[in-house]
Amino acid sequence: MRILLTTTSYQDTPGRHHALLEASGHEIVCDRGPLPESRMLELVGSDSGGGFDGILHGDDEITRRVIQSALPTLKALSKYGIGLDSVDVAAATELKVPVLFTPGVNHTTVAEHTFGLIIMLAKRLAEHANSVKAGQWQRVTGTELAGKTLGILGLGRVGKEVAKRGKAFQMQPIAYDIYWDEAFAHQHGVFRADTADEVVAKADVLSLHMNLTDENRHFINRERLARMKEGAMIINCARGGLVNEPDVAQACATGKVSYGADVLEHEPIQPPHPFQSSDNVIITPHIASRTFESVERQAVMATENLLRVLKGDQPLAQAN
Repeated sequence: MRILLTTTSYQDTPGRHHALLEASGHEIVCDRGPLPESRMLELVGSDSGGGFDGILHGDDEITRRVIQSALPTLKALSKYGIGLDSVDVAAATELKVPVLFTPGVNHTTVAEHTFGLIIMLAKRLAEHANSVKAGQWQRVTGTELAGKTLGILGLGRVGKEVAKRGKAFQMQPIAYDIYWDEAFAHQHGVFRADTADEVVAKADVLSLHMNLTDENRHFINRERLARMKEGAMIINCARGGLVNEPDVAQACATGKVSYGADVLEHEPIQPPHPFQSSDNVIITPHIASRTFESVERQAVMATENLLRVLKGDQPLAQAN
């Protein structure tokens, strides 16, 4: 069988996933994502050889056209990761193609990255480090985290890990999630907000951990930014589309908020981008889950998911 592998973290990081895939005996064709729909169509179309039985992908655009072009050989889509907003899951379901994913493998490392961004913004670390490297000694006053309100939108696996780390920093977590874990909230002292907007208004640090849907796209916009505290921080290690980037850039330019994110609405960055000109914006290139430990966990699960389906067995996790 033939497998198309596009995720770069998988390809670039050593680990037992490589041996697992090689031992399958399948033909592996590699490209380097995230790939747009046009490139995916080139790869899976019959004019380019196509004939893939499985696609092991990251945040490539897996649209209805891509899925249809990969038929009739395509037996499964295996996402290296959790978020499926780049996959037309409804189309895959209609076309009877299983969509596999890897929940529960990266919450620790994404929570660590989230707090790394919080600390960088609070202490203005990027500005200070860049100043010293430039032969200067420019010092800007930062802020403490202790005693601040940590707002969490989405109290799933990652949100819970962020809440625990917030308590360790003597912050007060407040959260909103439509699926509320009362036992966890009670154990870790997380205050339950009645609405997401309540969290937005009360947070000194607002951390986004929601899935991206048509309903919450550009959730953080001009109107909600106006309701936030002066000097609040927004952290986004979920999906770039959760924020209206021009609105956030404008709010950062005025000093209303600062912004730290590991994601953009369209990746990779296409200069000029409104975030490039602000000192109080820190963007990392979608590497929150890219640690040796997390990559191996994700890659092994994504590989096992796909290989199981290709053998006719049940995957470890299926979204449709």
